[in-house]
Amino acid sequence: MPFPTTISIEKLSRLVGTPNCPALIDVRTEEDFAADPRLIPGSVRRPHAQLEDWATRLGRSSAIVICHQGKKLGEGVAAWLRHLGLAAETLEGGHEAWAAAGLPAVPATQLPAPDASGRTVWVTRARPKIDRIACPWLIRRFVDPQAVFLFVAPQEVVAVGERFNAVPFDIEGVFWSHRGELCTFDVMVEEFGLSTEPLLRLARIVRGADTARLDLEPQAAGLLAASLGLSRLFSDDLEQLEAGMTLYDAFYRWCRDATDETHNWPSAKQGAIR
Repeated sequence: MPFPTTISIEKLSRLVGTPNCPALIDVRTEEDFAADPRLIPGSVRRPHAQLEDWATRLGRSSAIVICHQGKKLGEGVAAWLRHLGLAAETLEGGHEAWAAAGLPAVPATQLPAPDASGRTVWVTRARPKIDRIACPWLIRRFVDPQAVFLFVAPQEVVAVGERFNAVPFDIEGVFWSHRGELCTFDVMVEEFGLSTEPLLRLARIVRGADTARLDLEPQAAGLLAASLGLSRLFSDDLEQLEAGMTLYDAFYRWCRDATDETHNWPSAKQGAIR
């Protein structure tokens, strides 16, 4: 049973990818990180010795601290965060327990170099519809919660990326783009080590909506309709992205928790109220 200041890997696994997930802080030493250079999805590496510098920039009121085995380093950082007014817990068993349970982890080698503020920066074509909303959702929920997204004219994506150290995605000729029948969202799920059943199902829905293959999943037509509707509601791409985050939150939770749930209006014989 977890101690009151710790959280189990089972409970954390239910929080990962959800909008209310606490800030996930990986404070493993360089030696421990080198032994397994992967990150729990959504976690960010922070040096424990500079705690008071980064604690004020978390953007969350609660945090979960991840060290190698959930011992002194994690406990100490969590205690300091509580001293600074944040609700903080230590992951029971640390990163080692997460890995031993076979839970998904993001290879650090696949992460772009962060900017001076520690954020990854991405750039793509303006006026997003499906892939260019789905991919930012995946990145912010499972890779980098503080990621920045720039939407620019299609012909300027690569040049803007070079000038502003931003990673281009969902355009031809770059790493993060369509591959064969797979769309960019599929590629990111695979490359970031996130091939869980819920995300693979969501990837099929996204692929069906994005590539006009609505037969892949029944929900693809609904995602396409909702995405096109959002693009008509918002003229500002960043406002559309924020609205789309909620849309993909809902689709992900359906893929994870509600695929077997049905909703039927009760008949009069069952005592329906008229």
